[in-house]
Amino acid sequence: MSGNTALGTMFGAAPVDTFLGLPRIRDLARTTAQMVLIGADGCTPYPSVGFYCAGGPAAIRAAGAAYAANLSHMNFDLGGPVFPSGVSAVDAGDLPQDDSDAPGNRARIFGAVGQILDRGAVPILIGGDDSLPIPMLEAYAARRRSFTILQIDAHIDWRDEVGGERLGLSSTMRRASEMAHVDRIIQVGQRGIGSARMQDVADAEAWGVHFVPAGEVARSGLGRAIDLVPPEAEVIICLDLDALDPAVMPAVIGRTAGGLGYWHVLELIAGVAEKARIAGFDMVEFMPARDVDGQGAAVAAQLLAAVMGIIARQGGR
Repeated sequence: MSGNTALGTMFGAAPVDTFLGLPRIRDLARTTAQMVLIGADGCTPYPSVGFYCAGGPAAIRAAGAAYAANLSHMNFDLGGPVFPSGVSAVDAGDLPQDDSDAPGNRARIFGAVGQILDRGAVPILIGGDDSLPIPMLEAYAARRRSFTILQIDAHIDWRDEVGGERLGLSSTMRRASEMAHVDRIIQVGQRGIGSARMQDVADAEAWGVHFVPAGEVARSGLGRAIDLVPPEAEVIICLDLDALDPAVMPAVIGRTAGGLGYWHVLELIAGVAEKARIAGFDMVEFMPARDVDGQGAAVAAQLLAAVMGIIARQGGR
């Protein structure tokens, strides 16, 4: 029994099948909640790896189960309970993704996010590989206003294609840059050697991307990253869990030293919420097969709960 599970049992937690024991919702078109959580095992896979993050949403939910009976308790990451009085969140479960049906996978994410936005709620998407954000971001086009993307990631995802696939996990931010409703992209946490070629970096900079590498965060803090977010902007946050240092988050496909700490990520998101509105959030690239004694899942669950608490406190701007 893991430490979190044992602690939860001692304080009265029982088995649950939703994140933090949140109410389950089946019909997205009828939700009245302020936040809706959905999961997906994958979206547009490369043939060589398939759905390598399958089971990620389930693992994160399982790690959060220990807190289900204690949502009214003090969360010191937030200075109060996860959800303030009067704020509601629900879990819509996992979308039925199929690693042989990439177009269908994208359509299901696009449709689910669109329904959540139509209800005035904030979508929270967990997964799953880093191709998930592409259809999620596309769903915001119908809002007919502009959005800032804050990507927190070890990699920049500006490849035009990999093996002929233009909608895979290495192309997320390049595809976002082509969306008319995206007017600013801020990318935080880059480090080491990834799939990006020199031309990919040049293309991103020519588009206007603002890069804040992990080394800069280590040396100078998060101030510039937060300053780059326009006041009152609507921000969609795309968190790839390999942004975190592997000492904190081992459950990723590409472990790279020198990553961000838990508090770096949380303080960055809290700083954004203080000056802008978080309009959506995704947490991707959790790979259960690479986890170590449930450590990664526990960190992901704690971080997800805190992010939902930050969004719950941002008010109705």
